[in-house]
Amino acid sequence: MYKRVIPNGEIQKLIIIEETAKIRPYAVAAVLRNIKFTKDRYESFIELQEKLHQNICRKRALVAIGTHDLDTLSGPFTYTAKKPSDIKFKPLNKTKEYTACELMNIYKTDNHLKHYLHIIENKPLYPVIYDSNGVVLSMPPVINGHHSKITVNTRNIFIECTGTDFTKAKIVLDIFVTTFSEYCENQFTVEAAEVVFPNGKLHTFPELAY
Repeated sequence: MYKRVIPNGEIQKLIIIEETAKIRPYAVAAVLRNIKFTKDRYESFIELQEKLHQNICRKRALVAIGTHDLDTLSGPFTYTAKKPSDIKFKPLNKTKEYTACELMNIYKTDNHLKHYLHIIENKPLYPVIYDSNGVVLSMPPVINGHHSKITVNTRNIFIECTGTDFTKAKIVLDIFVTTFSEYCENQFTVEAAEVVFPNGKLHTFPELAY
């Protein structure tokens, strides 16, 4: 019933840099094209992310989901790891830029996000995803960038799942894209994305292996 399609134009690509290997080594990605949100659909989109994060993702320790308005970004995307002081961006629902160090301090008093800080706060490098113009998509597993925020008017969505458990990341991506492919112009169709691993191997996702 669900179908993965290769786009006629350029396929979206996520390149994993070796520095992520000791922090959060795995990433998968896909695209939902020409989606039509209503207020209720949008709210259930956000709600599903939260439910997955709390359950199969084990409070983001195993997997974190990032969803982005693709029309605000330019691929290919790079998943790397940097010193916290070298990461600076405007996070979701904030009005100015902060370094990763500043954000970790701010979020210590955030009732929602404080529970995820321990996953990376003692690491020498923090994971971060950039587009080809240097725009930050996310600093997983803590926060997305504000630049690519999903709204009820978003039409094309880039989904990335990063984590420490490759199998769970693939399952989470499959669940997420199949659930919302119903609202795409071509129903139950998911656009493939390519992920390039540090060893040079190229994988296409979602697998939809069932």
